[in-house]
Amino acid sequence: MSKKSIAELLVKHKTIAAAVECGAMEQFQDISLSEAIVLGLYNQGVTKYVGIFGHGSTDIAEVLRKYEAHGLVKTYNVRHETEAAHAVTALKMLSGETAAVITSIGPGAMQALAGALAAACNGVGVYHIYGDETTHDEGFNMQQIPRDEQGLFLKACTTMGNTYALYEPKSIFTALRRGAIHTGQTGFSGPFFMLAPMNTQPAIIKNCNLLEFPEKFESPKTACINPAFFQKATKLAKSAKRITIKTGNGAKGCGKEIVELANLLDAAIVSGVSSNGIVPYSEKRFMSVGGSKGGIAGNYCMNEADLVIVIGARAVCQWDSSGTAWKKAEHIINFNTDPQHAGHYNRTVAIVGDAKLNLQIWINNLKSANLAAVDGKSKWAKEIFSKRAEWDKFKKARYDKAVLFDEVWNEAVLTQPAAIKIACDFADSVKAVKLFDAGDVQANGFQVVEDVNESQTLTETGASYMGFAASGMLGASISDTPGYSFAFSGDGCFTMNPQILIDGIEHGVKGCVILFDNRRMAAISGLQKAQYGIDYKTNDLVEVDYVAWANSVKGVNGIFGGTSPEQFKEALGKAYAYDGLSLIHLPVYNGDDELGGLGAFGDWNVGNWCERVQEEHHRIGL
Repeated sequence: MSKKSIAELLVKHKTIAAAVECGAMEQFQDISLSEAIVLGLYNQGVTKYVGIFGHGSTDIAEVLRKYEAHGLVKTYNVRHETEAAHAVTALKMLSGETAAVITSIGPGAMQALAGALAAACNGVGVYHIYGDETTHDEGFNMQQIPRDEQGLFLKACTTMGNTYALYEPKSIFTALRRGAIHTGQTGFSGPFFMLAPMNTQPAIIKNCNLLEFPEKFESPKTACINPAFFQKATKLAKSAKRITIKTGNGAKGCGKEIVELANLLDAAIVSGVSSNGIVPYSEKRFMSVGGSKGGIAGNYCMNEADLVIVIGARAVCQWDSSGTAWKKAEHIINFNTDPQHAGHYNRTVAIVGDAKLNLQIWINNLKSANLAAVDGKSKWAKEIFSKRAEWDKFKKARYDKAVLFDEVWNEAVLTQPAAIKIACDFADSVKAVKLFDAGDVQANGFQVVEDVNESQTLTETGASYMGFAASGMLGASISDTPGYSFAFSGDGCFTMNPQILIDGIEHGVKGCVILFDNRRMAAISGLQKAQYGIDYKTNDLVEVDYVAWANSVKGVNGIFGGTSPEQFKEALGKAYAYDGLSLIHLPVYNGDDELGGLGAFGDWNVGNWCERVQEEHHRIGL
């Protein structure tokens, strides 16, 4: 009787430790580095791989083939490495599942590396495994970076995230341990790159200790234990008159605490562009989005606050209008797991640790200081409630004027705010996840959404990577708990990463790409007009039949979205009823009519605004 393979034994015993402990599996075995990579990641719960194989990854591919045959892993072959990077990033953001990108050497790795920017900018812990040049350096390997210098891919990847090159096979244990910690840590993480030279992949690790493989890293939640920080924060809160709480993604899971805190402090709540749903839109103290592309209410509360409470956020340019949003702030109380971000502003009480734990401690501190929930009748409360009403009225005016005449389409078509609102309402009614792409669709989208729960909407705002939404549908579909998804994508974004039309059919994606077509990069056109009075090279004259394109792929349901709210709603119903992947092509308005968009109410350090914004930032001095 032949000896059973490691994969066969894992099918029965589930884990390495269980198989070894019962005597079914030998603890010390001769295995290749490629198998050690797959086995080590399996030991961490990483069983999903998305990517493209090439000559630089054939040995790992063979191991994955064998392990997939036993149902231990699943590999999703796609048509573009950037798509693979977006898929695993979206998967982690939506479900918390860690997966791996797998590519060859050279261009494939470069394209995956470019896509890794989304994970790096959003702090998403995922694995990237690339083939690499041989360690013997016998001459240039095809597709390596052609310079007489060692470790060039190592240098390139290190600029994007944490990286380990497997030049020595037995270093796999250290690589896996660092990867487990990096991808599993709480707070802001990023991609972990594992470079596997072509000649070390098949190298045999003699007497490999299978119990040396690290398990999944569980990051402990820590709280601030120094009462002086909370006492100082309480003192500031008691003397403040206009308090605004601003959230980032690090505030997830803290909605209940944030609402309780706001009521105790008579505070406004403003979200970052990607943190909608943490506090329900229905909460009366929630002022929607603030920042460079924020709304009337959110930006008013940021501009007027004398005390700011930041929860789980990095002060990136669009989050605080390039440092100019806190025009009247005298002090900041900053909750963050990272000291660098907690101490970003001057005049700050930095409370480092898990946001939920620290908020609970502070709320108890406030109650001990005899603070009780307010009645909402203060001058500040009346101001913020008035601004929220103004913002809702502002949006409604645009929804009510849903159709405008467009010169390019030569007919009346839906505006983006109205169309996005219709699509959001439909998606929410069927409990589908909404994935927003970059650009004008994104800028309108995070102002339109009225989520009452977390994870209803995924907006990749760290890199604003064009093509993320459609590629992210694959990530949503390969989750352990897959669901229907809508990708909100502009024509420019979709044509940068349209591979989902093929890969969505291959891997059984159930969802719909809503292609909002205004025949231009409207976000940049609008910025150019606002700064220089005219747009330049942000559109073309090429007409594309997107419905025909979609229907040319067998299995895709291409639908024309119409030019009225009724026609668009009908198209959404048809898409959702279809058992598979649909694409709705929707012409949308672009022009100077103010009812055609939601606008922006904050500053941004770009173009010819830079000097003014920079001067304001230094005047404020935070």
